[in-house]
Amino acid sequence: MRHEKGCLLVAVALAIGMAGTGELMATEEPKYRVEADHGSFQLRLYDPVVVAETVVGGEFGPGGNEGFRRLAGYIFGGNDGGRKIAMTAPVAQTRGTGTKIPMTAPVSQERRAEGWVVAFTMPAGSTVEAMPAPDDPRVSLRRVGERRVAAVRFSGTWGLEKFDEKARALLAEVKAKGLTPSGEPVYARYDPPWTPWFLRRNEVLVPVER
Repeated sequence: MRHEKGCLLVAVALAIGMAGTGELMATEEPKYRVEADHGSFQLRLYDPVVVAETVVGGEFGPGGNEGFRRLAGYIFGGNDGGRKIAMTAPVAQTRGTGTKIPMTAPVSQERRAEGWVVAFTMPAGSTVEAMPAPDDPRVSLRRVGERRVAAVRFSGTWGLEKFDEKARALLAEVKAKGLTPSGEPVYARYDPPWTPWFLRRNEVLVPVER
């Protein structure tokens, strides 16, 4: 609950600030095509994207909140030229093993040895060269290539226990289909914190070998 309250305050502040410029948070999502629908999960091919990312310490909730604040500052004008950048969906968070995990989510989080990596996906068509440089040295830009991902969708709250449960089930199904995971599960949240829990769109995404 504390994690969701923290995200709510950040999201409200960002929405109010962008409303003043006529740029409320957008609902653009990374583009992909469904390669196969296995009923319980989809196999997707995501297009290349550019992400802004930052490394944070702390636990699942507090770490995600801190990363969100830094990246919200970047897209809300904390960059060379004070440019406003549209926000996209979802927010994703990943527990990693110390290696970088490619991900398409506009806001993604993966755990490395030093903590978590939180990332926002930049709007479609962005390039690293054309994006403004972040004012915050803890924020960096990176291009992520095309990737194949297994995805399962569900509604409900954002607790780590629930996401872990869905991730274990998805990994078992992925392996049962003869697919090979190539990274840790990504926990994706598509709706703002004020959305009723039963209406929220959540996903677990598992990178798989092509």
